[in-house]
Amino acid sequence: MGLNEACGVFGIYDADGGCARSTYYGLYALQHRGQQDCGIAAINNLELSCYKDTGIVGDVFSEAKLDELNGTMAIGHVRYSTEAEKRRENAQPLTLKYVKGSLAVAHNGSLTNSEDLKREYEYKGAIFHTTNDCEIIAYLIAQARLHCHSAEEAVNQAMKRLKGAFSLVVMSSRKLIAARDPWGFRPLCIGKRGDAIVFASETCALDSIGATYLRDVEPGEVVCVYDGKMTSNRENCTGKSSLCIFEHLYFARPDSVIDSQSVYASRILAGRRLAIEHPIKGDVVIGVPDSGLVAAKGYSMESGIPYNDGFIKNRYIGRTFIRPDQASRDKAVKIKLNPLQATIRGKRVIMIDDSIVRGTTAVQIIKLLRDVGAVEVHLLSSAPKFISPCYFGTDIPSKEDLFACKYTTEEMCQIIGADSLGFLSVEGLSTIAPDSKCGFCEGCFTGDYPI
Repeated sequence: MGLNEACGVFGIYDADGGCARSTYYGLYALQHRGQQDCGIAAINNLELSCYKDTGIVGDVFSEAKLDELNGTMAIGHVRYSTEAEKRRENAQPLTLKYVKGSLAVAHNGSLTNSEDLKREYEYKGAIFHTTNDCEIIAYLIAQARLHCHSAEEAVNQAMKRLKGAFSLVVMSSRKLIAARDPWGFRPLCIGKRGDAIVFASETCALDSIGATYLRDVEPGEVVCVYDGKMTSNRENCTGKSSLCIFEHLYFARPDSVIDSQSVYASRILAGRRLAIEHPIKGDVVIGVPDSGLVAAKGYSMESGIPYNDGFIKNRYIGRTFIRPDQASRDKAVKIKLNPLQATIRGKRVIMIDDSIVRGTTAVQIIKLLRDVGAVEVHLLSSAPKFISPCYFGTDIPSKEDLFACKYTTEEMCQIIGADSLGFLSVEGLSTIAPDSKCGFCEGCFTGDYPI
């Protein structure tokens, strides 16, 4: 698949301490963004310590380990990786010591010029220990710091050389810094809990530690926290923005708010729009857990067809989309979802899923419904057809692996075994986030990219 990770980041400054534990809870709330590995770096009495490992947050960190990491600042990361990136050393945060002190960096997104930058540094003698973009970003910041008066200015200068998607939390021995690429491809928000200042990929992480949402980091902005005071540099802000629309359709938790738009409301609107664009006679509307459930409710609201639970989900297995390989995804579906016969048997079922990328999962799910007695199965996607890969951190594969690039809608419908198949239109997509203060990248649905 060849794409880099889409992850979750968290950072907190709290003079009262306990930051590692707060970061732990924040990462727990962001676990849906990555289940490959996780890590926390903390500053205690100006000393940097870090612990990271493969596995989910609850398995990696013990009470004793959190006590060891305790401090007045901390950053954390949860990672999803492609098969090519599945190496333990790729876990974040990345930490380093250099002539100006210590640095810790955590990153969400994917650089489009990473190979050029890596080659440049290798010819200068740099030795890379990971295959992810975070190490390249750390090198740029460390190099810029040699010629800047502050860590935040170094981040600001490093951003001028980075292309693509990056939401960052950076920590020196005295400062906590957050930055977002000039297009704002990936979300990053700011919150407060008393005098503590928090950064997170989603507002649900703020909620998990009792922090209040203040605002989002603006695309291109660098925000620095020093001694409890927050300052901002908007030198790289262009006034343009292209948040990945897939955040609203799939990645983000429905209880999050991104750039003033409720994710839950977006998914309701997507379902309502589907009902307008694809009116179907059915007996029940169901959603594919979890990210298809809210859109299914929206379809039910608009169509008047009753909504009901169609599947019982095994909560002890992660999201199949972010499994590193297709074989793992196929096995996960079989043990993840069990259809409810009382809802399905003898019914004309309208099933809503968040998207159809490769089509393999749809085949299995429709067969599950047929096996328990569904009379008809109509599959609708609350996303348009995927026709292009993503270069900014979402694991959308190359065109030859995309279902909609290989077959017509009618052929796809026949292959997956549905009675009908429909997708949200690109025009409909533009209506699902009316409260958003940002623009959107829809490149995977249109082939047109902002950069």
